[in-house]
Amino acid sequence: MGAAAGAVWGRAEQQDFRSRVRGTLLGAAVGDALGTPVDGLGLDEIREEYGAEGLVDLGFGYGRRGAVSHLTQLTLFTVDGLIRAQVRRDTGAWHPPTDLHRAYLRWAATQRDWGPDERRKDDGWLAREEWLYARRDPARSLLLGFGDETMGTLDAPKNPTELGPEATARSAPFGLLVGWEPQLVVQLAVECAAQTHGHPVAYLSAGAYAVIVHALALGESLDGAVQRALALLAARPGHEPVSDALQHALGAVRQGMPTPARVEELAADGSADGLLAAAVYCALVGEDVRHGLCLAVNHDGPSAAAGALTGGLLGALHGETALPPAWLAELEGRPTLLELADDFAMEMTQGPALHGPAGSSPGWLARYPRGQVLA
Repeated sequence: MGAAAGAVWGRAEQQDFRSRVRGTLLGAAVGDALGTPVDGLGLDEIREEYGAEGLVDLGFGYGRRGAVSHLTQLTLFTVDGLIRAQVRRDTGAWHPPTDLHRAYLRWAATQRDWGPDERRKDDGWLAREEWLYARRDPARSLLLGFGDETMGTLDAPKNPTELGPEATARSAPFGLLVGWEPQLVVQLAVECAAQTHGHPVAYLSAGAYAVIVHALALGESLDGAVQRALALLAARPGHEPVSDALQHALGAVRQGMPTPARVEELAADGSADGLLAAAVYCALVGEDVRHGLCLAVNHDGPSAAAGALTGGLLGALHGETALPPAWLAELEGRPTLLELADDFAMEMTQGPALHGPAGSSPGWLARYPRGQVLA
């Protein structure tokens, strides 16, 4: 796997990239927060609770408005792992799936511990954020996948029958590796998804989502980004359900006014391919970000995952300024999300100035340690 490590970024390019990174992470989180209060509710129950139009504003989840689920927690650790993978390139010991796995094990520790352990100096700054230790009903597949230090791989995946969308919903950050070739983005997302979701439908959905975000971050249209994903999927065994779902989403756009029934039909049984299709559809037909996100969460399926996937697409497509400010104002963890987004953008555009041949920043290496120790 490789990246355009020597690429030179102009100031306008850096600003556009940072806006898309912020947009992707904040969009995914705000979609997650919108969907979390109605996750698992049927459409009739949602309307009974929130009125005939369903949920059109942030509701109360986990005791507050704007609370995020485990999907956002894991997305943050994806970003952390990607930054640390880049930092570790200088050591010559570079295997990004392993660095991501270590990051996900740091997330797993937040689900077991009451708070940060100051003795674990290698954990970096993210694992010391107290709010991330809240337990937000993580799926069993995640707890099993990261329940020990054995890393699932494509040859020996964890949970080989797991079809759920959780691995896809943590995969937007892979798409922000804009210096990477698209097929390498797919490969990394697929390998990291197999750490918890071993069925081809689940891990190929993660790869497809990542490469759609990748194309959007490079300025492509959403339709064009989906076409790119379809072309890359075609070479992979077992791609048919995911490719069919994406084609179904594109076809649904031409079938008249969007309805919850159409979103629900695309989401189907709540598997990764269906949720990916529903998210693509909602992002394509939404009149704006708010409308697209409301479409994504008002149906009988998994609302938090659908909202997170849709928000990541819309944020990558339009950048942070298109997101509803009133929702961002109440979003749980927003300072952490912004700090991590800006660190990611700085690492990807100016990494050599932070840890390169000319010297390194001790502060940066304290935030993103190169060390190996997990215990």
